Amino acid sequence: MEIEVSSVMHLVYVSEIQQEMYDSAQRRGTGIAKRSLEYLSKKIQEGNAVIASENGEWVGFCYIETWSHGQFVANSGLIVSPKFRERGAATLIKERVFQLSREKYPNAKIFGLTTGLAVMKINSDLGYKPVIYSELTQDEEFWNGCKNCVNYEILMKKERKNCLCTAMLFVPEKNQNKEAAVSQPEIKLNNDKESSISI
Repeated sequence: MEIEVSSVMHLVYVSEIQQEMYDSAQRRGTGIAKRSLEYLSKKIQEGNAVIASENGEWVGFCYIETWSHGQFVANSGLIVSPKFRERGAATLIKERVFQLSREKYPNAKIFGLTTGLAVMKINSDLGYKPVIYSELTQDEEFWNGCKNCVNYEILMKKERKNCLCTAMLFVPEKNQNKEAAVSQPEIKLNNDKESSISI
């Protein structure tokens, strides 16, 4: 399995990724906000996503969004192909997209909204803390992105103060020492633009 920063070569997977994001939300009956092919393609082309693949098949995906003029970063749309689940791919993808976010936006706060316990555990291991919604970006465009989520009506009834998702936040200043202490000898990262993980 390879985990790579995205590039034009990964556009071949975009339709499958979008469909699995939609199917997963339908199966769970809970929120993954739908994203257009154009939006996902742009993230891939710009190198603002991480894609895992194996033998020519896509394994998993996650992308970066920035808000409030780069003060906040979200790692969004984490999805793993059903064929490759239960192999730890989600954790590796989240770790790599988190690292990419820190490289591109070292001073930004990194946040996430999720209903998944597995994602909460991964986020916690990376240094995220649960917070109230007011601690997140108040960028209207971000909240407009929730309109395609099945829980949007709940969010609006709660005046955007809470919803079914748990909000989690990583603040760089408070986590520098923890980051320095984290080591993963089993994962080898290249430092060039098209860095990848092979496992």
